[in-house]
Amino acid sequence: MHVIRRIHFILCLALVFVLGNGFVLADQGDNLPHVVLTQLPFHPPPQPDYAPGEDATPAPDILTPQEQARLESLLPLLDGKQEYWAMGEFKHFGKHSVPHLVKALKMPGTRIRYNAIETLKMIKDPSAVPALVEVALEQNEESKVRSHALRVATRLDPNQVIPAIAGMAKDPNSTIRNTAVFEARNVHRKEVLPIIIGVIPDPEQYVSITARDSFWILTRFSGAIHDWEISTPEKREEWSKEWWAWWEENKSRFDSDAAPAKAPHTSANSDASS
Repeated sequence: MHVIRRIHFILCLALVFVLGNGFVLADQGDNLPHVVLTQLPFHPPPQPDYAPGEDATPAPDILTPQEQARLESLLPLLDGKQEYWAMGEFKHFGKHSVPHLVKALKMPGTRIRYNAIETLKMIKDPSAVPALVEVALEQNEESKVRSHALRVATRLDPNQVIPAIAGMAKDPNSTIRNTAVFEARNVHRKEVLPIIIGVIPDPEQYVSITARDSFWILTRFSGAIHDWEISTPEKREEWSKEWWAWWEENKSRFDSDAAPAKAPHTSANSDASS
């Protein structure tokens, strides 16, 4: 019985092979139809006739007491199903919303405070930076709120966030330290460079690597080649001496206000870190 099944299987394979060859040979005959490529005419569909949109009503120059009370009443809505609508309302009133949103930074509810920071980012008023710096330095605040406060403050006015970066770089929370040295790369000021070097020996490897990368972005100095992936805090402490030595040699090339647009020339043995 087993032999018969194998014979049937072989016969089926042979039949498929013969028929397949026949189709190929038939396909290669001289009686194939002649194919002519043509381009059919194309007419684009008619475009919809939209009426021109209306411009949004501009925010008033001076708010009435009723409008001030309305903004105050919107603060609790920053946490809930209407949070995006409330954020849009604050955005519409622009700079008039800033004092109310600054007040929201101290309200209970992590979501309210986070959305207040996000709304301040949309309004883009640098007058909110001191309040954001205060939130970033508040050790009892949630890490995600502190980190977001520093990110937004840096984008609104990087010249005002150096105290926050300096304080957060020494924070017990490694996430906060990492945020500080990451945002420092957006602050083109001489004062942030020693702060970054001070974090290179950080106990957490990922924080140390972030500090190293931020320093390179600002100065194009990367130090000698080291294996950071398997480094220890002791090794990073030793390596950081290269950065301090470079800083002592080159800090006079930086003016008192900002890091130069063109980075100083690095020494010959300063290769990219692995």
